Amino acid sequence: MKFAVIVFPGSNCDLDMYHAVKDALGEEADYVFHTETSLEGYDGVLLPGGFSYGDYLRCGAIAQFSPIMEEVKRFAAEGKTVLGVCNGFQILVEAGLLPGVLHRNTGLKFMCRTVELKVENHETRFTSDYALGETISIPIAHGEGNYYCDDATYAMLQTNQQIAFTYVDNPNGSRGDIAGITNKAGNVLGMMPHPERAVEMLTGGTDGLKLFTSLVKQGAHHVKTTV
Repeated sequence: MKFAVIVFPGSNCDLDMYHAVKDALGEEADYVFHTETSLEGYDGVLLPGGFSYGDYLRCGAIAQFSPIMEEVKRFAAEGKTVLGVCNGFQILVEAGLLPGVLHRNTGLKFMCRTVELKVENHETRFTSDYALGETISIPIAHGEGNYYCDDATYAMLQTNQQIAFTYVDNPNGSRGDIAGITNKAGNVLGMMPHPERAVEMLTGGTDGLKLFTSLVKQGAHHVKTTV
């Protein structure tokens, strides 16, 4: 697969995302800047963490208007793979590609540590290499990771099995301990923890690697069957 790593002004996890795909997986990856208007030739899109546009106004609120985002919306509407991590999750929510909103953490403090997640759905293109209920250790680094949605939306997420990951010990106050969700079609995943920072033992663990191997296996199958 060939991945586009989207780079916004203020992105700071684009290098980590590129490394996870290029070096840990051995797949193709390019940096694609926010001013571009085409994703032609790519099989997957990765929106990295950071502080797009300095997090002014609201996290992800300005990035959603970047030229590349119209193409990301088209890409997602075609059923292609889109992953947004941390600020990337916030951008996907602001752009309307995922439901809900991200608030300030409970306690109003920035958090940077490794937490445990539970795999709630192992039948998505992002989680197929995990076991249902598997506990994994993934780093977090966010100040506005408190996921919130109304009752109707939460019921929809549960009914459609769109909750991919939950926190074992909720660090930020997210509703239902939610750490990551997919869209209804299952081709877009947003999550606050950083799997790209957990792909090598050198950096503390490899629990995030299965997300990328799942993505490649399932994504490649999707590309093959839809061409």
